[in-house]
Amino acid sequence: MAKYGMSMCVLGMAREYADANISVNALWPRTIIYTAAVEMLHGKDSYEYSRKPEIMADAAYAILCRQPGTRTGNFYIDDDLLAEEGVKDFDQYACVSENAQKLTQDIYVSAIYNKAKL
Repeated sequence: MAKYGMSMCVLGMAREYADANISVNALWPRTIIYTAAVEMLHGKDSYEYSRKPEIMADAAYAILCRQPGTRTGNFYIDDDLLAEEGVKDFDQYACVSENAQKLTQDIYVSAIYNKAKL
């Protein structure tokens, strides 16, 4: 419910601030990002199949470096955005590089993509 609320805020604020040349976008992780909250909810073993927070930092930086007002009201997925920026090596973001192809997908993103495929 919280992510739905954030999504509605993005859409509303993007429209509200469009004339002020202010971009409002959302950034979602494709996979679980290993944080204290993830450890609390999924346990310490979740580290092995998670990405580092640095992927979100790099993706946010890419958004912030864009010309204001040119792209607004978007819902970006971290690795899609970075791929658009030219990043090719996503293994660097895996907490355990050997598991880079076996990461746990984020629940919210998984729900969106599964519904889009219906």
